Amino acid sequence: MAVFQPALASSWWQQDPPDIAQQLTSSPSFLGDGLSVYVELSIPLAAFWQKGVAWIEEKQSPSYSGVLQHLSVGEDSRRQLSHVGGCRLVQAALGEILQPSGQDPLLLLKTLQLLWTKQELGKLKEEIRRGFARLEDPLAGLLAMLESSGDWKGKGHSLGYCITTELQLWIKTHPAVAQSATKLKKLQARVLGMLSQCPANLLDPLISIYQLHTADRNCLLEHVSHLYLQGNYKEAAILSIKLKLQPDQDVEKMCTPLLLQDKANLVEDYVAEYPELQSKLLQTLDKWCDPSFNIRDIPRPYQGLSRYKPEKFNRRVLSKLVFRLLERFSIDPALCPNVINQRHLRTLNYLFYKRFVEKTMTEENWADHIQSTVGENRWLQGQLVQSLLRHCDARGAARWAQHCQVPPEMLPRAMAEELQKLHIQDRVEEATKADNYEASKKKDYYQIPISRENIHFLQTWEETLQCWEKVLQPGQVVGVDMEWKPSFGMVGKPRVALLQLALKDEVFLLDLPQLLKQAEAEGEKEKLPHFIQMLYSDTAITKLGYGMSGDLSSLAATCSLLKDMEKQMQGVVDLLAVDKQLQWGKNSRKVDGLSPEHSHEERGVRQPEKGLSLLVQHVLGKPLDKTEQLSNWEKRPLREEQILYAASDAYCLLEIYERLCKDPGSFGLGSDLTDSLVEKQSKKPRAKKQLNKQEAPSPSGQECQGPRTEPSGPPAPISPREFSVICDNMLQGLGRYLRCLGVDVRLLDNEDDHRKAAEIARQEGRVILTSGLPYQTLRSQVGEGRCFSVNCSKKAKEQALQVLKHFNVQVSLSDIFSRCQVCNCNKYLKVSRERMRQLVEGSRQTSREHSAGCPGSQSCDVTVPVCDAAQPGCVPHGQQAEGVEQCRAAKVLAGDTVLQVAAIPPRVLDRAELTNFYCCTCCGKVFWEGSHFGRVISQFQDVLVATEDTQSVYELS
Repeated sequence: MAVFQPALASSWWQQDPPDIAQQLTSSPSFLGDGLSVYVELSIPLAAFWQKGVAWIEEKQSPSYSGVLQHLSVGEDSRRQLSHVGGCRLVQAALGEILQPSGQDPLLLLKTLQLLWTKQELGKLKEEIRRGFARLEDPLAGLLAMLESSGDWKGKGHSLGYCITTELQLWIKTHPAVAQSATKLKKLQARVLGMLSQCPANLLDPLISIYQLHTADRNCLLEHVSHLYLQGNYKEAAILSIKLKLQPDQDVEKMCTPLLLQDKANLVEDYVAEYPELQSKLLQTLDKWCDPSFNIRDIPRPYQGLSRYKPEKFNRRVLSKLVFRLLERFSIDPALCPNVINQRHLRTLNYLFYKRFVEKTMTEENWADHIQSTVGENRWLQGQLVQSLLRHCDARGAARWAQHCQVPPEMLPRAMAEELQKLHIQDRVEEATKADNYEASKKKDYYQIPISRENIHFLQTWEETLQCWEKVLQPGQVVGVDMEWKPSFGMVGKPRVALLQLALKDEVFLLDLPQLLKQAEAEGEKEKLPHFIQMLYSDTAITKLGYGMSGDLSSLAATCSLLKDMEKQMQGVVDLLAVDKQLQWGKNSRKVDGLSPEHSHEERGVRQPEKGLSLLVQHVLGKPLDKTEQLSNWEKRPLREEQILYAASDAYCLLEIYERLCKDPGSFGLGSDLTDSLVEKQSKKPRAKKQLNKQEAPSPSGQECQGPRTEPSGPPAPISPREFSVICDNMLQGLGRYLRCLGVDVRLLDNEDDHRKAAEIARQEGRVILTSGLPYQTLRSQVGEGRCFSVNCSKKAKEQALQVLKHFNVQVSLSDIFSRCQVCNCNKYLKVSRERMRQLVEGSRQTSREHSAGCPGSQSCDVTVPVCDAAQPGCVPHGQQAEGVEQCRAAKVLAGDTVLQVAAIPPRVLDRAELTNFYCCTCCGKVFWEGSHFGRVISQFQDVLVATEDTQSVYELS
């Protein structure tokens, strides 16, 4: 108990008012002893009051009215405070402020619930703060309120969340609330039992309030282990992340059930801050991807696991996860040899397809990639030998094995014998055959019209400076292209190995890796980026490209100083926009992409021209020879075929642009082509104004006249109902997400061959969504723009945003869940609640009858008809005719579809606000209006366009 010290009385009143009040109310004896001394010393209590009156008035409590009224009389009344009675009045008022009254937290909860119901949030927060001030133990009081109220257990904003966050703020201004170690330990034990039921938004406030990071670590680990043993794997992982317990846990044990439940995102978060755990997780995943490992053994310890998704737990999915983790955490791929070997094996298979089936890769190009893919890996060398035997006879396989430098001891006896029989004449004949083939190609493909000596390969800064002087000339037109080594699905973004700049009379090929290395050695690493920035930002120079966005992305990955290049572009013409107009415009003159002069035997599988090659054929009469497209562009020196290919790729842009400018009408384009193609990338008003005045010159140096118009924009916006896609089997998550948005989606099964996607796309007019190596094959089997490559390392939501942006699909609220998530149907039958109750009761009656006659039989669903009035897009916003549910209620839907009414819980039928159910007419799945509209919309807010639609969404039974 505090004891008053008279020696300190003379300065005591100068303290801050809260400190004085705390001492005044600390004990009766303190107050009694102190007041008598105050009277004797004549301490000017009026001065104390003058200092503290504002603090007391701020509390606005009726209990203080006596003091405030007493003080309002005037200065004489303040002097009366020197009297013991006046002091006792002050003590009573101040005691009301700091001395807890011991209010029952449950009574406070009732008051708060009333304000919450009335949605008076301002008064609610004020009452929460006052209530905590009156509680004897605010921390224990919060737990009592949470334990007696279950509203906080749901997702979204709740009263429990509001109370908790307000207490968190209140504690910051009231540090005296801190608990003793023993008492805090008891509170921590209580709150731990609640955390497994908490939504994510409550975890951090509760952990902060009860200082769980300071709790006994063994106790925390024991609690998490208990959650794990109960099968609450997700909750155990989330709590471990919040409390940073991962270093003391077994990463394989914690992450395995999460992967079985398709919670890879949570697994990523679990290891995100711990490099050692990242490595252990990757090694575990790589072990599972070993072909000799029985992956079916993994789920066996988790029999009965809820939400287990076997279709999501296979080597293909795990391999994708490995590459995503390697890229996200910048880990050396050598840590995962099994996954890397399998990816290399798929690359080998793709290269064999390009060389021996399509016959679209040259021998040197193919051999370069084979050697860089296989290297000295003994396992891959063995796979290479097997592939050679499948595609060639023993003699041909031996020749290729020698060319690819396969060690002789890796060869089967038959191949080794043939290898010894090879003669120089064989290679001479092969070379002669190749020369004849190269000569025949010249008449079939586009040939660059300038001489070889005007194609310059630049590796020094002295040579590059001469290039600058010629390129950076006002009025210049420059064809720009870039080349990089194909990644074949490996980790990391491609880095540009060659930058091609084509002028009217010459072409410059810049060896970017060498120039950047030289500039860095000289301490001037910004030289090359500066030149490129000058080129792209100069409005007086017209830059031509094809799909420039992808080129600039690779350029940014090569040099970080160029990451914002796309925002600085001025005077740029992307001929990809022209290509789209030629292929899909109203006046399109569709061309057959095949080169007629190539026989089936020469070209293997007949592949139509595509991309820039098709545009060159359309405008200039002959396609590009793309056999060097997939070259190893990082290998030096470049072969002559690579140099000619790179120069042709850039120079053909000049000829296309000139031809289109001279006669746009003959290609079905408007006369204002030149000005409509020049993109105005800068957002600065002055730059736009100057660009509007700039005439875009043709390659011949003459200006193309015509009225000024805005640049051609993205494709016309379409709704999800107008967009039909087929998703490859590695993009099933993307397909389900797009289906949620109302897109017409078909999904390939895991066992389906990728080429089935092209067959479905052609038959049903769908766009193919694929990724990685299959893209190269599938894009050639459908029309231009009908195959899109998705970034496989992204999550489904990010992939969907990429697809929607590319095809300009505008999603409105009415599109959400407008298709059945099970079967993709968009036609629904509306059934009233009362009619549905009858159907459910009929189903149960039938089930009981069946069970009595046939023990062990399953419950039966009910069949009802669909009327012709049923309209598409009924979930949630389709228009159903009233009375549809009155049609022949005991008969089968069209196509013998059975309504799955047995899945509807009885309590749902008792909800008074529920009026209708919506039943898929294809699979019979039943939907009904739910109360989670806000949560659903928040999941799709990034893809929604502005809309006035406020209809509800429906829960899936």
